[in-house]
Amino acid sequence: MGLARDIFGRGEAFVSKITGRVDRPLQKIREFRNRPNPAVTVTVDLLTTGVDIPDLEYIVFLRPVKSRILFEQILGRGTRKGEKFPDKSHFTVFDCFDGTLLAYFAQATGITAELPEGPSRPIREVIEDIWGNRDRDYNTRCLVKRLNRIEKQMAGEARALFATHIPDGDMGRFAGELPQAFARDFTATMKILRDPEFQSLLVSYPRPTRDFIVAAEYTDAVSSAWAVRDAEGSPLKPEDYLELFAKFVQDGQAEIEAIQVLLDRPRDWNAAALKELRAKLRYSRQHFDEERLRKAHEIRYRKPLVDIISMVKHAADQKQPLLTAAERVERAFATVTRGQRFSIDEQAWVGRIREVMLANLSIDREDFEEQGALAGAGGWGAARRVFGDRQLDALIHHLNEAVAA
Repeated sequence: MGLARDIFGRGEAFVSKITGRVDRPLQKIREFRNRPNPAVTVTVDLLTTGVDIPDLEYIVFLRPVKSRILFEQILGRGTRKGEKFPDKSHFTVFDCFDGTLLAYFAQATGITAELPEGPSRPIREVIEDIWGNRDRDYNTRCLVKRLNRIEKQMAGEARALFATHIPDGDMGRFAGELPQAFARDFTATMKILRDPEFQSLLVSYPRPTRDFIVAAEYTDAVSSAWAVRDAEGSPLKPEDYLELFAKFVQDGQAEIEAIQVLLDRPRDWNAAALKELRAKLRYSRQHFDEERLRKAHEIRYRKPLVDIISMVKHAADQKQPLLTAAERVERAFATVTRGQRFSIDEQAWVGRIREVMLANLSIDREDFEEQGALAGAGGWGAARRVFGDRQLDALIHHLNEAVAA
């Protein structure tokens, strides 16, 4: 998400993450549907079904999908007719796995995945069929669609060229009024359409230039340097960005409760502290985004997927290890469960709690009713019957403390 913000350069609101863990996800979905920003969203399993974003233009697969049903549901988000652009003719799918997803589902789904092909008939032939009164209504509809497609694909300078043939070079309006124009003055309208220069322009009109076109017989050597912009808009190298973050953490020890908890009182760590920490980072002057911090740590220390707790602890004391969420949770469980014996039922619940903590770096009583791995097994009541109130409360408290330690 942070990388997308850097690439587009359109501000924090342009790209948004929408998952079940963000604040008010339904409101964020409505904003994505109805407002200019966010224009790009990053999501995991939340926008696959039951959500209509009619003007959606691009779907990007950033992780492999092996479920035919899920694949079709995701593609279904792009098939909705646009509201702002009701003549939406297509949407674009990016398969970030060298086309292997589309190839896999070509044999496993009813959705056809074919490379875009040119129209079966030249546009000149469609025009001549209309002139010859051969299935005029059908061919008129075909021509309107072709002209609308040209309107979507032509570059700005094409308008000036089309303006010598149609009013203001407005191809969209010309296409929309074409059936009425035929009814009003068929001969005059066909004179425009049958003009050889106009027909040539319909085929060779200027298109927008496309970036990153690489000839198949060449291999480009590409180099890049990751940077993030500070509050004044100046680019920062990873080490400079992390230096600012370290100063923020050190200055925040006296003011931010969540930082105090992590550094001095791990026994008080819980979901509320984690939420406060993320909010303080997000709304700080430097807008410390968790994904950008994670990327900076990966580049600077060659350690991918560093968890937010490690970021804060390492910023305060560089002797503290940088751990992933999985490493931190496994270390916590090893500490808390060492020497204990669990029944089969208790082991099952410990596994479910581990799954939730891997995703959330904390565990609270509310999670037993809200998180699928816990709620689906009966929630707090079922877990309490297995452990007993005091033992379950103690287990949760010790795990939270060990994760934050």
